Amino acid sequence: MGGVASSTARRGGGTALGDLPESCIAEVMLRLNPTEICGMARLSRTFRAAASGDGVWEAKLPPNYPRLLAAAGAGGGDEEAAALEAEAIPKKEVYARLCRRNCLDGGTKEFWLDKASGGTCMTIYSRALSITGIDDRRYWNYIPNDESRFRSVAYLSQIWWFEVRGEAEFCFPEGTYSLFFRVHLGRPFKRLGRRVYSAENIHGWDIKPVRFQLLTSDGQHVQSKCYLTDPGVWIKHHVGDFVVKNSNEPLNIQFAMVQIDCTHTKGGLCVDSVVVRPQYLARKKGPRSYE
Repeated sequence: MGGVASSTARRGGGTALGDLPESCIAEVMLRLNPTEICGMARLSRTFRAAASGDGVWEAKLPPNYPRLLAAAGAGGGDEEAAALEAEAIPKKEVYARLCRRNCLDGGTKEFWLDKASGGTCMTIYSRALSITGIDDRRYWNYIPNDESRFRSVAYLSQIWWFEVRGEAEFCFPEGTYSLFFRVHLGRPFKRLGRRVYSAENIHGWDIKPVRFQLLTSDGQHVQSKCYLTDPGVWIKHHVGDFVVKNSNEPLNIQFAMVQIDCTHTKGGLCVDSVVVRPQYLARKKGPRSYE
């Protein structure tokens, strides 16, 4: 379409789309999201050149992107080295690197930038969580699951004292973030190529609600609770939100999911991960979201 408009304009002796100054095109791109910028780059060579400019992509990066680059391993964990490398690499490439799933803590955590918005997200695998009774196979087992990014989940058969805790320390860019536990009632598996689940061992979650907690190192504290329902689907239970005010200082977040009323047992639950994402990406509909 851009090529047609350009050739038509040239035959009429007018100004073609590609004749616009690159600086003007870049100014327009500053007001677009990364997905739209990549789309505009296909219009012409001038647009492609403008869409590769450092000024365009640096505006889309988080202010603390050298720290994030260091955390991703590009700078070997050295902030000064990461800052020098970030200066040397085209900012479009920096953005692309940070949009990949970057592993932390031996692969038990990942962070990445949302491609469309540049928001920083994190996933914390169940193996990075402190789970009461996880070493006793009468209660818990890690089972394979291809619906988990980490390829396995923690499965609870039965227990009296249900307690799952975890923490993360990270230089989140400034903003408001939402934290979720990703869980599944029942044991999912495939039979004859179809997804099914076993309801065996599901019990105890309708007697008392599960309590969620969120604490941060700067004093934020959130609590919530809900009954676990809807077996057979993955649900992200919203624990709460926290605010990051300083992107240059690591923030420690601690979170928990507990049901420690020992008057009854509970079981039949898969725990996959904890998810942190910017509040504007969470699209919450009540206290939970379904997949």
